[in-house]
Amino acid sequence: MKKSTKLLVILIIVAAFAWAGTYLFPLAPPISPETEFVLLDGKKLTLQSLRGRPVLVSFWATTCPPCVEELPDLIQLYKDWHPQGLEMIAVAMPYDPPIRVQEFVQRHNVPYPVALDVQGVVTSAFGGVPFVPTAFIIDPNGKTELNYTGRLDIAKARRIISRYLKAPGA
Repeated sequence: MKKSTKLLVILIIVAAFAWAGTYLFPLAPPISPETEFVLLDGKKLTLQSLRGRPVLVSFWATTCPPCVEELPDLIQLYKDWHPQGLEMIAVAMPYDPPIRVQEFVQRHNVPYPVALDVQGVVTSAFGGVPFVPTAFIIDPNGKTELNYTGRLDIAKARRIISRYLKAPGA
C-alpha cells in the first residue's frame, strides 16, 4: 500500500471517530438550556423556576426497554429525595404518542412531572438526545453536572445529587 493511500485511510478513520464523538455523544451544555417543559396536565415548567434545587431530567420512550427497566430506580430516587429538594422531569420523546405516554405514566404510577415534547423543542435544546434513556443532572445553579446515555448509573447519580440536598427536616 502506498504512503498516500495509508495516510488517506488514517484520515478517514480519524474523521469517522471525530464525527461519532460529536454527533453520537454530544457534550452536555455547560449551563442547562432555558426551555419550557409542557407537562401532561398542560402546566408549563422551566429549569429557571427550579433554580436552587438539583434537577434530574430524564429523556425516555414507552417502547424503550432500558427506560422501562430503570423506571423503578428513578421512582425510588424521587420518593427518597424529593422531600429534601430533588426535582425530576421525565421528557417523552417526540415520536411517542401522547396518549401512550399518558397511559404508561398512569399504569406505572410515575410520581414526578412528565413532559411531552411533540415538537422536539426540548430534545433539541438538550443537544438532540439521539439515544434513550438519556439523563441530565443539573446543579442548583443551572450547571449540567452529568449527561448520561443508557440505563442510569443510579449510584453515581445519587452521589452527585446528594451534594445538593437539604438535610431531612431542614
